[in-house]
Amino acid sequence: MSLLASFGRIAQMLRKEFIQTLRDPRMRWMLIGPPMIQMLVFGYAATLDVKHVDLAVLDHDNTQESRDLIVSFSASHYFHLQGYASRPGELRDAIDRGKALAALQIDSGFAQRLRKGQGAKVQVLVDASNSNTALVALGYMNEIGATFAERYQLDRMQRTAPQLVAFMPQAGLQIRPWFNEGLESRWYFVPSVIGNLTLIMVMMLTAFAVVREREIGTLEQVMVTPIRRWEFILGKTIPFFLIGCFDATIISLVGTLWFGVPFRGNFGVLAVGVIAFIFASLGLGLLISTMSSTQQQAMITSFFFTMPMITLSGFATPISSMPLFFQRLTYLNPMRYVMVVLRSVYLKGVGLDILWPQVAAMAVGALALLSISVLRFHKSLE
Repeated sequence: MSLLASFGRIAQMLRKEFIQTLRDPRMRWMLIGPPMIQMLVFGYAATLDVKHVDLAVLDHDNTQESRDLIVSFSASHYFHLQGYASRPGELRDAIDRGKALAALQIDSGFAQRLRKGQGAKVQVLVDASNSNTALVALGYMNEIGATFAERYQLDRMQRTAPQLVAFMPQAGLQIRPWFNEGLESRWYFVPSVIGNLTLIMVMMLTAFAVVREREIGTLEQVMVTPIRRWEFILGKTIPFFLIGCFDATIISLVGTLWFGVPFRGNFGVLAVGVIAFIFASLGLGLLISTMSSTQQQAMITSFFFTMPMITLSGFATPISSMPLFFQRLTYLNPMRYVMVVLRSVYLKGVGLDILWPQVAAMAVGALALLSISVLRFHKSLE
């Protein structure tokens, strides 16, 4: 009888929560529209690919060889020839004004040294205010330069000593990327965005759960009912859990079908990992809600947790690059584990036999956060 009464009280809480959440047309739009729009925005904007870098050129040599080198840069989709300079000061001015991110200066005698079989150097200037973009652009420039030198040397040998070309030893490095053959950064970011948006939606909605009851006065009515603490928390959790599952499904479908990110794993493994993460997000949101007195406090506290969690999850920067203290701190972050699950299931097709430590860590964190939320909730206004 006691168990049936508990189910009855929880069912009434669920009914109240769904009515309160879905009766507002704006709230219904907020549950569907923003996650889809954000997925599209993040999917296109969140990328580490460096393409169409504006390049300024100063060619003092003005020979066929120097022009071929310039064409090697402009013909690639990594660089866009912004214009030619007539003196070194114009290169610096172009970089200072933001008209060019990189500059290429070819001195006189470039072709002459190449024809003699000597090394010919060119000067590269890069705007390193954005160090990541500068490093990637430098890597592209080194690769283009090396390819040009190899091609020119082979052509020179064929013209001067064609009989030796067949006996000339050559060693080449063949790159074979696994799991992301085209090196598309979008394939890396889109699964991660699923975790980010799910965290934001679930935690923000749940953070207002208890504090909204306090502000609108319905908590006083709940106080005089026989409902227990765990029943109240469960009644608050289940609706937002279902909403979180719905949003995560919508976001995943948009990310997979719209952006063409391959899904190589098992849907069951993905569901287990996402459900564990949603429970952890719910636990954190409820904890914030029980700690806040107003909805403004709940919102500010949610932002306080959201940004560090995303930053320390390995979303954009590897955890191994962080200081040791923050590397250890990431073990308390459920976002760290869901990132591994999402990327591994999507791109690698990994199963639970490998991902069970991540799922277990999120499950333990969810249980701890939900337990603390139940203990913190007291049927009082204080």
